[in-house]
Amino acid sequence: MLALAGLRAAIHHAIRLGLAAPRVAETDSPAAHGLVFETVRVPTASGKQLHAWLVPAAGEGRAPAVVLLHGWGGNAQAMLPLARPLHEAGFTALFLDARCHGLSDADDFASLPRFAEDAGRACDWLAARPDVDPRRIALVGHSVGAGACLLAAAERRDVAAVVSIAAFAHPAEMMRRWLAAKSVPELAARYVLAHVERVIGHRYDDIAPLASIARLDCPVLLVHGEHDRVVPPDDARRLHAACPDSGTELVMLDADHESFVDAERGIAAVVGFLGRACGPDTRPQYDPPPGFFSSGTSMSQSP
Repeated sequence: MLALAGLRAAIHHAIRLGLAAPRVAETDSPAAHGLVFETVRVPTASGKQLHAWLVPAAGEGRAPAVVLLHGWGGNAQAMLPLARPLHEAGFTALFLDARCHGLSDADDFASLPRFAEDAGRACDWLAARPDVDPRRIALVGHSVGAGACLLAAAERRDVAAVVSIAAFAHPAEMMRRWLAAKSVPELAARYVLAHVERVIGHRYDDIAPLASIARLDCPVLLVHGEHDRVVPPDDARRLHAACPDSGTELVMLDADHESFVDAERGIAAVVGFLGRACGPDTRPQYDPPPGFFSSGTSMSQSP
């Protein structure tokens, strides 16, 4: 029995190591985009602190704000292509490292619900600032970060809008695809899925973007690449169909999971949507300067 217990513990340890997100430190900052910014620490659950860059809006008064959240294994740098467009549109932007990512504190594990916790705590942190309008805080996420933003918005009623970039429809489906690509046998894959569900303390069906988006009462923009081989483009169409608000927008781009070939259209769609959703007080608009966009602008460092 001791041997079996030891084997089980070893298997669980191997699963955790195999699924752990790689930690990649930033090599860039908003300064490279010609922006004034502040490096801040945002308190989150379990007494942990999150590393973030705050790019304040120009001018006085309470500005609309955006929390930007990267995908699995990424960091705040992954979302920097949106930094200048959002600043020029009048937004305060908070570029966040989730727990166990970038320069944020470690925790015993990372998960979609914990990403969502971090996004929610970032909203609270922004709402407490005198230069931010707490009624106009939006969430923008990529991949797992997108699913987390949908979940965070579904659990609170003060999010003004959500932009989901390359979100998967259901985490169990996503994990099955990943395990199949690693040639993990079906029986072993079922065990892994069940174990992860127990560890994170949430049923996949409850935290799935398909479930979250059906509970939202704020504007949503879904952005997805037609050539995404990590998350099938059909996942975006399923999410669009599941949203009860017929005004939810879906933009399909010439893109894969990590980059937009048509970067100008993608970024303009995101910033334009946020301008409409976070009005009518300011109705921020963004006109990209000539030559600002480049082919293949990266939105994520890893799947």
